[in-house]
Amino acid sequence: MYPNFKFEVTYNDPDSSARTGLLHTPHGVVETPNFIFCATKASIKGVMPQDMLEANTQIILSNTYHLMLQPGSEVVKKLGGLHKMMGWNGPMFTDSGGYQIFSLGHGSVASEIKGKRNGNRPKTLLKITEEGARFKSYVDGSYHMLTPEKSIQIQRDLGADLIVVLDECTPFHVDKAYTAKSMRMSHRWALRSLEEFKRTDDHSQALYGIIQGGVYTDLRKESSDFVNNHDFFAHAIGGSLGASKDQMHEIVGTAMSMLSKDRPVHLLGIGGISDIFNGAEYGIDTFDCVHPTRLARHGGALVPAELKDRQGDESTTEHLNIRNQKYKMDDRPIDDTCECKVCLNFSRGYIHHLFRAQEMLGMQLLTIHNVFFMNRLLKAVRKAIKSGTLRVERKKWTRL
Repeated sequence: MYPNFKFEVTYNDPDSSARTGLLHTPHGVVETPNFIFCATKASIKGVMPQDMLEANTQIILSNTYHLMLQPGSEVVKKLGGLHKMMGWNGPMFTDSGGYQIFSLGHGSVASEIKGKRNGNRPKTLLKITEEGARFKSYVDGSYHMLTPEKSIQIQRDLGADLIVVLDECTPFHVDKAYTAKSMRMSHRWALRSLEEFKRTDDHSQALYGIIQGGVYTDLRKESSDFVNNHDFFAHAIGGSLGASKDQMHEIVGTAMSMLSKDRPVHLLGIGGISDIFNGAEYGIDTFDCVHPTRLARHGGALVPAELKDRQGDESTTEHLNIRNQKYKMDDRPIDDTCECKVCLNFSRGYIHHLFRAQEMLGMQLLTIHNVFFMNRLLKAVRKAIKSGTLRVERKKWTRL
């Protein structure tokens, strides 16, 4: 069913579920585990595709919901699809819009795990029914219905290599009865997505099924059985992952223990350094999150824990806040062990100045550094899995 795609496991860790692999797509091969950077609106904010390539990026992600509203999937298709329009010739992933059903109605996954809510934001989600989700556009106020079929059709227009079924991502605070009802509706949506995918299949894309079930082990098993038994190329773990990082790790581990081992597995919307080590140990193959690039735009430079150890920084955060006054006269690079073009050419003091002066270059430089950092991190994770040193490697990168 997927003749132009292949996933091969190249190494299995005998002491854990960690593994390395190669994910073959029509636009190239992705080494796994790997991190997928979010070009939500067909752009990595502040940087060129060439910058992403120079920072060793292998795959990026764009968003169905946002591109449906602006410029419209038909415009993207007329401009040659995402690859041609963006000038990116590597593998691409698109989500289905299901996450927006969650985030526009309830709040982000990050806020969920932190126990926060943004009650002041206008809610653009109007109604979820068996047919699909009805939205009001944040762009022009127009009304839209996103159905499983429509989501696949839009993703066809966008032309990403890896695409995803439509689902409802339930928040943590709903009860088990609602979670079960939502999960089963998402399964029906997945079958409709799969039927539409098969109807229009030209072998240029591969479809991911999504595991739902919230924090409930029996529901996660039911959802895992569902995706295992249908013709999806790969799996994605979605839905509420709990109210804390510990609970999230437990849920991910539980779900991974139930999934077939011959398909790649993606963890939706999670990308903290500690989360990547936990996920890799459970056998997660790919991650995505806006965190590294968003953090950069707010002055956060990702650094390994061992650098903080050497420099006497006792904080548990996984980054430096370059806006802090203490960096004003700092002539050192962000990370003297990093070989990105930012660390090779610019000082912390200069980047601090750029942020204080509100110069866009500051955000661009930190974005390039953070992208390079994440790719460097995942390369180290792959190497550590093969050498059996994943837990030792973790201590170099994070205190969490």
